[in-house]
Amino acid sequence: MNSLRKACAFLWLTLFSTQLLIPVLHADNKILGKIELVGASKVENTSGVWIDGQYVGYLNELKGSKKLLLLPGEHEITVRQGGYLDFTQKLSVRAGEKQTIPVKMERDTRVAFPQVTAEIKLDVKPNRAAVFVDGVFVGHVAEFSGLGRALLVTPGKRKIKITLPGYQTFETDIELVANQKSTVKTEMVSGGPAEGTPLPQ
Repeated sequence: MNSLRKACAFLWLTLFSTQLLIPVLHADNKILGKIELVGASKVENTSGVWIDGQYVGYLNELKGSKKLLLLPGEHEITVRQGGYLDFTQKLSVRAGEKQTIPVKMERDTRVAFPQVTAEIKLDVKPNRAAVFVDGVFVGHVAEFSGLGRALLVTPGKRKIKITLPGYQTFETDIELVANQKSTVKTEMVSGGPAEGTPLPQ
C-alpha cells in the first residue's frame, strides 16, 4: 500500500511538473484535495517545499496554476530553508476539500554563518530549481542569480546540487579560496544529462 501511494504521489508530481493536470483541475475538482501553504514572511515564502520526500517548488509559487493538489490519503509536507529548522507536518487529505496550513520557520541556533566567504553566482534555467550545498538545501536558483545576488559559502571544496522534478539533477564540485567569485551556469535538461561547468571570474 505504501509503495502504491508513493507511486501515485510520484505520478502526480510528474504531471504537476509538466502541468498536464491543470486544465482538468480548474473545474470543480472532487477527486483531489487542495493544500494552501501560507508563509508568515519572506523567509517562509522563499523556502522549498517537499511533498512525501519530493521537491515541488518554493512556497510562494505554489498557487494559481501551480497550486498543490494531492491524492486523498496521508501525506507529509516539509518546508526547508538554509539556517532554519525544517517545518514538517503530516496531514490527511480528503477528496474535494481545501486545507490551509500556516508556515512559520524557526532559526536553527546550531548554524553558524561563516566570517570569511566565497561567492557563487547561479545562471541556471529553470530558475525555480532547488539548490543544495554539501547536501543542505539553501534556497532556489532565483535567489542567487541576477544583479547583486549570489550564494555565499565557506571557502574550500563545495558540492553543489541543483534539482527539479522532471529534470536531470545537476551536480558539480567547486573549490574556492576566500573572497573568490565563481559562476555555475547550466540549462537543466528534461530526460537527459544536464551539462554545465563552474566559471571562475
